[in-house]
Amino acid sequence: MNEKELQAQQQRQVHAAGEPTKPGKQFLPAVDIYETEEAVVVVAEMPGVAKEGVEINLEEGVLTLMGERHNHDQKGKVLLREYESGRYVRRFTVSEAIDQEKIEATMVNGMLALLLPKVAPAKPRRIEVRGG
Repeated sequence: MNEKELQAQQQRQVHAAGEPTKPGKQFLPAVDIYETEEAVVVVAEMPGVAKEGVEINLEEGVLTLMGERHNHDQKGKVLLREYESGRYVRRFTVSEAIDQEKIEATMVNGMLALLLPKVAPAKPRRIEVRGG
């Protein structure tokens, strides 16, 4: 795979264009990206995000991962809270080398895993010439 097949946009503080419609903070989830012969795998860390709180969109070659974390009311006094409520947002540019119709995602224990299968190369074949 070359570096143009899946490019992470440079990490920076997330700012939405225009005025935000939802209050709260936005975070960039840490990701690992690795490649097999058949696919590219993206693993994103989204602690505290339930499967139902994850949204993944693919539009015009840009894969957007979003997840929302809520602090749940705890019984008793909170002594330490390091995870804040907010949204995780990360975007990647996906090349034509990825079969965009077959992307799959799973969410387990705050880890979002995406399987981005590669497009199968065209197989050589013999084309028969017919007479008219």
